[in-house]
Amino acid sequence: MDVTVNDRAIAELGLSVGESGPPIARADGTASMEDARAWLTERRGAFRAALARYGCLLVRGLPIASVHDFAGARDVLLDQRVSYREKATPRSDYGEGVLSSTDLPSAQVIRLHNENSYTLDFPGVLLFGCLVAPEEGGATTVADTREVLARIPAELADRFRRLGWVLARNYREHVSLPWPTAFGTSDRAAVEDYCRRSSIGIRWLPDDGLATTQRRATTIHHPVTGEEVWFNHIAFWSRHSLDPDVRDVLLSSYGPDGLPFDTFYGDGSPIDAEDVAALNAAYDGAQRREPWRAGDLLLVDNILSCHGREAFRGDRKILVAMGEQVSLADCRPTVEPAPEPVAG
Repeated sequence: MDVTVNDRAIAELGLSVGESGPPIARADGTASMEDARAWLTERRGAFRAALARYGCLLVRGLPIASVHDFAGARDVLLDQRVSYREKATPRSDYGEGVLSSTDLPSAQVIRLHNENSYTLDFPGVLLFGCLVAPEEGGATTVADTREVLARIPAELADRFRRLGWVLARNYREHVSLPWPTAFGTSDRAAVEDYCRRSSIGIRWLPDDGLATTQRRATTIHHPVTGEEVWFNHIAFWSRHSLDPDVRDVLLSSYGPDGLPFDTFYGDGSPIDAEDVAALNAAYDGAQRREPWRAGDLLLVDNILSCHGREAFRGDRKILVAMGEQVSLADCRPTVEPAPEPVAG
């Protein structure tokens, strides 16, 4: 991502910058998608500059009313498409490289996270678009990961910097995504090859399930701005973030090592509930929201900003496209990737 923070370019966007939501640029006078593409093209550099400063940016007032319209805007704003790998949530594929943001039930809150923080390459920019705004709730929440890191108790953040984190997954039918869906193939040899190249430990289970582990860094540095950020799924997939009743059912059914997702310190030691609570409090303190309106676009720098979703009522159709692939190796991770825990 070739981004230069340019005060003049940002000023030309006329952003509305408040404390409760992302900066907003208004696309007045774009009556057609031809107008919209021209408007976006003219401001493309300014959008990138604003992303490097704020981490996210909402564009309001565009006549985006279909998947094709959204894909056209995507092609203006993103140079490179990135596929969704090591899938973790159900999504609909609408074609043209466009997915649903998630197909999880409307009552379920999705905690703040960075997309694919556990892969060795991940999207640098996410583009969300609203075709149908929900009646109530349903905002795509965001938070500046620089601020999240600053809100984490220093001793806890330092421990995670030194040790990293481990993601443990169990792929089973009806509980999480089955491994053929998550990896996009039913060929075990292909999955084994991918995991070997991706520094993922692998163990086949008797019921045609799959268990994996992978150690990753908890903080990385933005490849352009150089800023250190909190970049992981530690709290998102911790057992301590689960609803207590759901956690009890899963533990009684599958045991402590059989949860669909769980996280640990990078040396394999457990993360206690108080530490996860401190991480969630940091996210909550940094969270911002803006209710969706039909036609809105939300640009998210996937390193400088994390995102989530509120519960909602009514119909909701939010699209997402991922772009501008970034390699973990270019982000100065504080620990090296490994397929399993590594003693600190």
